[in-house]
Amino acid sequence: MSLDLGAIYAEQVTLNSLTQNVVYASGTVGAILVVVGLLLIDAGTTRRKNLFNSTIEKSLGFFIGFATYFVIGFGFWAGQYYIMEGATMMDSIRDWWIGGAMTNALAHETDPGVFPGLNTFQIFIFFLAVFAGIINVLFHFAVSERMKASAYYITCVVAAVVSSVLSWATWGSVGPLTNAGFHDFFGVGFVYLFPAGMALVFTLMMKPRPGMMAEHPRVTAYLAPSIGLCAPGLLLIFAGLPMVILSCLFYFDPEALAVSVTMANTSVGISLNNYALVWAGGAIGGLILAYMSGNYAYTLLGPLAGYVAGASGLDVYLPWQALILGLLAPLASFAIYEFTLKRGIDEHKLFPLFLGAGTFGMLFLGIFKAGTPRGGYLGFEDGPYAFQHGEISFIMQVVGVAACIGTGVITALILSVIFKATIGMENSEEDQIAGLDKAIWGLEPDVRTHADNT
Repeated sequence: MSLDLGAIYAEQVTLNSLTQNVVYASGTVGAILVVVGLLLIDAGTTRRKNLFNSTIEKSLGFFIGFATYFVIGFGFWAGQYYIMEGATMMDSIRDWWIGGAMTNALAHETDPGVFPGLNTFQIFIFFLAVFAGIINVLFHFAVSERMKASAYYITCVVAAVVSSVLSWATWGSVGPLTNAGFHDFFGVGFVYLFPAGMALVFTLMMKPRPGMMAEHPRVTAYLAPSIGLCAPGLLLIFAGLPMVILSCLFYFDPEALAVSVTMANTSVGISLNNYALVWAGGAIGGLILAYMSGNYAYTLLGPLAGYVAGASGLDVYLPWQALILGLLAPLASFAIYEFTLKRGIDEHKLFPLFLGAGTFGMLFLGIFKAGTPRGGYLGFEDGPYAFQHGEISFIMQVVGVAACIGTGVITALILSVIFKATIGMENSEEDQIAGLDKAIWGLEPDVRTHADNT
């Protein structure tokens, strides 16, 4: 296929469009850095005898979700804009599945009257596919070392599809819940609350890991090999996310007017500074809790709690509000962490961060930023998709939280019934004690810890 210079649509390949392409591509890089940071945290906290298996399952789960999204996921999210223009969800899926016309079209050969800004939309497939993979990585934190690999990988495929549908409803500006008043700048609902909802079911259906919640005759304690790895992992996530924030903005003329993905009035500087301050506030709040309780976990949970709580409203907060929210967020994680710990529930990451801080941030946003105009799409002056026709609503924040967590719960309930009737769901206790690296891969750790009496 040769290049016909006379058939090029120059409007599709301007310098301005390239600048936007680079911005969204950088967001993809930032999201990949988040994956690396999460793997470092996992490497620092996973039992030594399961270290390789846990890391490789997360990595492969990431790519399963990533590939599934390329096959079918993006068409669901993009469907909200097709519906806005009078088309249907099926039109979007036909255009944007892996064999679709728009997925495989060259931007400079595509009439902008058919689809303007095609390169940007195509890059968004890559960008959102990374988050489909991240959802699987996050979910694995809750079931790591317990769930069978086969059950986990099947869940990865299903989660990628279901979260794609959920993103249509909750992330953007004209999806049904967003347009009605639910506000979620960063995708907290479908990226964080959804896997936490799945974890609610799977975690409670499986026994705690040997040695984790109580001493075991053959595993007297559950020891993490290198907690110190968590700090660089934490900072790598902090370093990657600012680029993702740039990709949660739409840019319009003149030049590069930044508007939130929810169509709220915002700016690049305010969004980034809010991001910085929820992290800083969370770090300070977590530091205080850690020294008061003597529990090192809050030094790690604190900054992440601040970020997760603030992420849904980084576009609409003022910096001083972001700092206050960041300071308060670790308290929500503290409450959930202590609740689960006292009841012997073996899940210390997704529940405190997402069900705790994430839900707290969503409700905080609904209370303190209620009435903020957003929704619709720039250029629409009337009708159901009029620019900023909707307002942030506390009731819709509650509805959105319930929808995201509930979707995860329902998905996991269905899958758990299927797994129990077919392939099974949980690794045997014997394999967990001996270590999955040995049981599955024939690998032995280089040292033997004093907690392993095997």
